[in-house]
Amino acid sequence: MQTFSHPIDLLRTRRSLKPVELTGPGPSPADLDTLLTIASRVPDHGKLTPWRFIVFEGDARLKAGEAIAAAFRAKYPDAKPDQVDFERQRLARAPVVIAVVSRAAPHVKIPEWEQVLSSGAAAMNLVVAAHALGYGAAWITEWYAYDRSVLDALGLAPHEKVTGFVHIGCPAQVPEDRPRPALADIVTRFR
Repeated sequence: MQTFSHPIDLLRTRRSLKPVELTGPGPSPADLDTLLTIASRVPDHGKLTPWRFIVFEGDARLKAGEAIAAAFRAKYPDAKPDQVDFERQRLARAPVVIAVVSRAAPHVKIPEWEQVLSSGAAAMNLVVAAHALGYGAAWITEWYAYDRSVLDALGLAPHEKVTGFVHIGCPAQVPEDRPRPALADIVTRFR
């Protein structure tokens, strides 16, 4: 496991990895509990808990993949078998995948936008916690995150949305950093 001399080094070295760059083993049950506990420690105006998690591991990744493959076949009836199989494997590319689900809904006091942001913060905490424990992670949404038939098959309520699928495993290699924006390009000072 990587150690960080200062907490800022943890944040400074976090990188996203492609799901196919993640190998086993995945998080142990204790590590998974830690990851989910950290993911739930985010700003949550009104204590609404406007998010939840679905864990896909083992054969459940392929079972969920069947729903993705079925939706793909329905959209593309002329798809070749290898294309359908690629879609079936979407959640099997990493040892563990955690769907962060936004439960944001209209509320008399708490803006829905703040609830959505809280769900995004939960996904980010999950990614950072995975890095802190020595795992690699990728927070992604792909077409199936927006497909209602897939969401129904995964057990999402009609008002729920996928904030992201966080793929977690061991990095197959040390990831290279990508170019980051220059602060001069993204920071202004209000005067």
